[in-house]
Amino acid sequence: MTTLSVRPMTPPEFADWQRELARVYSAEQVAAGRWAAEGAFRRALDENAASLPQGLDTPGMLLLKGVLADGTVIGRVWIGLEHPRGTPDCAFLYDIEVDEPHRGRGLGRALLTAAEQAVAERGVGALELNVFGDNASAIGLYGSAGYTVITQQMRKQVRP
Repeated sequence: MTTLSVRPMTPPEFADWQRELARVYSAEQVAAGRWAAEGAFRRALDENAASLPQGLDTPGMLLLKGVLADGTVIGRVWIGLEHPRGTPDCAFLYDIEVDEPHRGRGLGRALLTAAEQAVAERGVGALELNVFGDNASAIGLYGSAGYTVITQQMRKQVRP
C-alpha cells in the first residue's frame, strides 16, 4: 500500500473544495432522486456552510489534504469528530475523494487509512460513513477495509 500523510487544508484549498464538494454532492442527491435539480447546488452550499459555520476553524472538524512523500496533493478528507446523530465514540466521514489523475493506484485505501489514523490519534474509537448504493467501487473499498453495514435505506419506484 502507498504511504501518504494528511495535513490541514489551506484557506484557498478550502474555498475551492467547498464549490467542488457542493457540485458533486448536489449531483449525487439529484441522481439519487432525493433533491430536485433546480436549486440543488445552492442547497448543497447552504448545507455545507451550516455544517462548517466557522469554515476551516469549525470545532470538531478535520479538513485534510492527502499528500504523498514528494509533496503531491492527491485528495481530501472531511471528518466530524462527533457523530452527527450523537453516536458515542464515533466520528463521521463526510467526504473522501482522490483527485481524478491519481485514481486507480491504491491511493483511496491509503487516504482512508490516514483518515482513520487521524481519528484514532484524537481518541475516537470508530469511524462511520455513508455511501450511495450505486457507488460500487466505494462500497468495495469500504468493505475490504473492514467497514460493515449498520443501516440501509432502500427505494423502489412505484409509479411510471
